[in-house]
Amino acid sequence: MRAMIMDALAEPLEVREVEAPTAPDGGVVVEVHATGLCKSDWHAWVGHDDVTLPHVPGHELAGVIVEVGAGVQRWSLGDRVTVPFVMGCGACEWCLSGNAQVCPDQQQPGFTQWGSFAERVVLRAADTNVVRIPDDVSFEAAAALGCRFATAYRALTGRARVQAGEWITVVGAGGVGLSAVMIGVALGARVIAVDRTPAALEAAKRLGAEHVLVADGADIPAAVHEITGGGGHVSVDAVGSAQTARDAALSLRRRGRHVQIGLLPTDDGMTRMPMARVIAWELDLLGSHGMAAADYPEMLSLIESGVLRPQELIERVVGLGESADLLPTMDSASPAGMTMIDPRRA
Repeated sequence: MRAMIMDALAEPLEVREVEAPTAPDGGVVVEVHATGLCKSDWHAWVGHDDVTLPHVPGHELAGVIVEVGAGVQRWSLGDRVTVPFVMGCGACEWCLSGNAQVCPDQQQPGFTQWGSFAERVVLRAADTNVVRIPDDVSFEAAAALGCRFATAYRALTGRARVQAGEWITVVGAGGVGLSAVMIGVALGARVIAVDRTPAALEAAKRLGAEHVLVADGADIPAAVHEITGGGGHVSVDAVGSAQTARDAALSLRRRGRHVQIGLLPTDDGMTRMPMARVIAWELDLLGSHGMAAADYPEMLSLIESGVLRPQELIERVVGLGESADLLPTMDSASPAGMTMIDPRRA
């Protein structure tokens, strides 16, 4: 099969022929029809994640099952499927309680194993992790769910428990940030989007953001407090930096809830936060690490009904060759939406 190969950290990637995978016991092989190019893939490429070389990135995917391993009960050849970017073991207390996203023995395509920037990918513990794609949901829309959209959905519904009429400040209007804007609007919240790029803010406005703020050195927390009359109820850092996390948390009103989605890679694994404000104002700091397959049906029903429209977040679809050039630029690129890869393209 053709795959995008990472032979060394932070070096050019090569698309070449490699041996196709076979289905393990309990798992399946999926022919990839769509896979998202995400900044998390850049983190792996630059060395922020511990990957074994040579490596194939890619963790947001959708496609068709082409091989079924021994012991799989729920899946057959030809099924249209997607998968969360965290795959649980299927046997621990967390998986059995529907919280595979925090499984201590989890696998992640594109990180702990070869990923979806290839014509085929292995999905383990398929009966726990694989999700059926409804017939009227496209492969591109389904792939968009695997990391950014599903993460934003659970961050706002399962973690922050957003209510209609509440103010949400979304810092960063890339793929996950725009997902949060769309979902927040669908929940009846009033959304403020923050980004450094005018095109991204225009996209946020099209998706229903009530206000947009340019992150050009201005005092973002002060601007949010002025707009909302005392601060937002919920803040989301969809970028992942000390500055964006701080701005998001300080934009909150008393007893507000901050959700950290963007990764915060530092040398010691620690990130400074305004804890004096957190204590004095009784702020909640919440992490959100994807969404388990068990939680997909509610989100998929909203997509089928047209309430949520992840396909509108897709900016372009490219082949493996072009994506190999794009991945190293993810830290500096400012796309107004998601880039999808179709590995079947020449």
